[in-house]
Amino acid sequence: MKAGSEARTKSTGRNSDGSGAFRGGSAIREADRGRKGTAVGENRYFREALADFVQETAYGGAVRHLADRGYTVAQIMERLEYPAPYEKVRRMVWEHLKDKGVILCDEPGSGRPRERFSYVKEYDRNGKPTFRRVPESREEPGAVSWKEGILGADAVAWAGGLPPLLEGKLAENGAESSYASCDFGRTAAREPELYGRMLDALGGEREYVEGLPWERARVYHRLDSHMREILALLVPAGLYQGELFFVKTGERIRIVGGLP
Repeated sequence: MKAGSEARTKSTGRNSDGSGAFRGGSAIREADRGRKGTAVGENRYFREALADFVQETAYGGAVRHLADRGYTVAQIMERLEYPAPYEKVRRMVWEHLKDKGVILCDEPGSGRPRERFSYVKEYDRNGKPTFRRVPESREEPGAVSWKEGILGADAVAWAGGLPPLLEGKLAENGAESSYASCDFGRTAAREPELYGRMLDALGGEREYVEGLPWERARVYHRLDSHMREILALLVPAGLYQGELFFVKTGERIRIVGGLP
């Protein structure tokens, strides 16, 4: 009798306590859900990859070209022939500025290796151009032993642009080796009232700053024409405290004063 009961239990697939739950059925349902979840994930990945490819082909090259020419995100949006989401464009500009070394997430001269990318133009068999993102092989310099300096935020000294001292440092190092620290993202998140005052003081550079998706941690912006104008507007207004880095000459200058 016992043997027959065990046989019936095995043949029906019921648990030995008679609860009626099918062990095999539960496993099958779990496997089905797993397969469906995998398929959904693969489909989502494919759709996202396809969307990225379409966007890259349609306007990626144009966005980077205009960003290299110093256009703001708003100006780029006005010039695109293909309809593009604003958030996609501003993120594309941000990543491009990081790829080009215009924006650094690590302190300049830290010696940490960083990836840089460029875009290679290629053509498919129908002659349609596409761009492929490829890493650049660059030998990064070692950590810099900084010579420290301090510069006050005196409005008279900053009238009309960078003080002569900084203009000289910039000429000696070149813009590609000169950086300023930026806390726009952190200030916007923690002190929105102060961030609003900074934007109000930026004049024509407000559009450039507002268009970038600043990270909440400190970043470093190359001392290009945008950043020089930003400093010339914020420092005499007492709205900038940070550091300037001149990598070739190994000088780090702290801007003090302001920001009540």
